[in-house]
Amino acid sequence: MQHNAQVFDEIVNYRRSVRIYDGNPIPDDVFNRCMDRTLLAPNSSNMQLWEFYRIKSDAVKKQVAYNCLNQNAAKTASEMLVVVTRRDLWKSRALFNYNQIKQTMPDKKSLTGFSTLDYYKKLMPMLYFSEPTGLWSLGKKIMQFFVGLKKPTVHEVTGTDMRIVAHKSAALAAQTFMLSMSAEGYDTCPMEGFDSKRMKKLLNLPCGAEINMIISYGKRKPEGVYGARLRVPKNEVVFEL
Repeated sequence: MQHNAQVFDEIVNYRRSVRIYDGNPIPDDVFNRCMDRTLLAPNSSNMQLWEFYRIKSDAVKKQVAYNCLNQNAAKTASEMLVVVTRRDLWKSRALFNYNQIKQTMPDKKSLTGFSTLDYYKKLMPMLYFSEPTGLWSLGKKIMQFFVGLKKPTVHEVTGTDMRIVAHKSAALAAQTFMLSMSAEGYDTCPMEGFDSKRMKKLLNLPCGAEINMIISYGKRKPEGVYGARLRVPKNEVVFEL
């Protein structure tokens, strides 16, 4: 295990946010291996409310770079990956889990009090269902408040909370992709500076989809790392109780 830890330490330390790439092509096998690992990333309730768009052609890359405000990390990238959340697909993803569990696993009672199958048949619809008035979210919030007076409970149950959950899961996948690229000897840069409306139109995304981040990747040029890595001292952010 020590050997694995040393390798992972090298991967983490190699990863930097690179702003200038050499522009050379990315082999398909490299991308496919990275995506295979990305799809194994942890995510909330295994709902996998994500999609990934590989931006490979020069024509589309130019449009994406323009929508990314023409920042160097986008303009010089060999390729880009658009990480998208799909909270609107909760019904189909819950059904997928339900059917897979029904075929391969025994139906057991979970820590939530729901059985394994009811977790996806009842709990997921309870959490992810939303309607325009927001009354359902308000009702859940009030219910959890009173439940929380008697015992520990989850208070983040509104539509906005579920939106955040989807973005957290997508971010875990994005980090897995970036570390995978580092392991393959390539570089990445996660970008939040982009025109989300233009990007959704370019990708023909439905209203319920949201862009989590855009990741540029390729091989770094020496000037692609802008400076030393700066971090707040550990004792200011890490605490022990």
